[in-house]
Amino acid sequence: MTTDLGSKVHHAFIEPLLRTGRVPSGAEVALVLGVPKETIRDALLYLGQTHGVVLHPHVCEPWIIHPFSLSPSATWVEGAERGWWAPCMWCAFGIAALAHEPVTIHTRLGGEAEDLDIHVENGLVRETDILVHFALPPRAAWDNVQHFCATVLPFSSEDRVHAWSERHGLPTGAVIPIQQCADLGRDWYFAYAESNWRKWSVTQAADIFAGVGLTGAFWALPPSDGRF
Repeated sequence: MTTDLGSKVHHAFIEPLLRTGRVPSGAEVALVLGVPKETIRDALLYLGQTHGVVLHPHVCEPWIIHPFSLSPSATWVEGAERGWWAPCMWCAFGIAALAHEPVTIHTRLGGEAEDLDIHVENGLVRETDILVHFALPPRAAWDNVQHFCATVLPFSSEDRVHAWSERHGLPTGAVIPIQQCADLGRDWYFAYAESNWRKWSVTQAADIFAGVGLTGAFWALPPSDGRF
């Protein structure tokens, strides 16, 4: 399996998803690319092993193609004519960047009862008083990426973050302004719909964090020659 083929298959899934709001099946991608279904399966397995996609546990089809969730989630990014599920707030802002249009992110404070609508246009967030909490450091994301994403949530104050963490027995990690999270989503995901997409190297990932002002031990990544 080559990196170029993995990138080509990744693009064949993500481009129609972004354009229509619906992800194609592996069989549909095989027809579009004119290759055997086994080639798509091999590419998906490769992308799953390299964290380019998250596969369903019992079938070789995408479950998550960051920044998109292909199963219903608690975060819905609404565009003018279509919408998409996001695994978390970081991803929601990635979708906002890829959509190239004003969007409304429908979510809930702390993932609990209080609804929240976040309006994003040209990369700027209207609700500037909202915070985003990362319970776990990004270096731990792929230990369980579904859990990591599920805990990247909006809050109205740091006090509510601490109360939430105590209530649910989850860590208090890093709390950042929502615009900073939007900047992270933009800089992290801007190239994810390109045909020559490749996952960031660890060095590139660290540079993206630093570029939006996310520095210090919480955001540090271990040295590696691999991809993040």
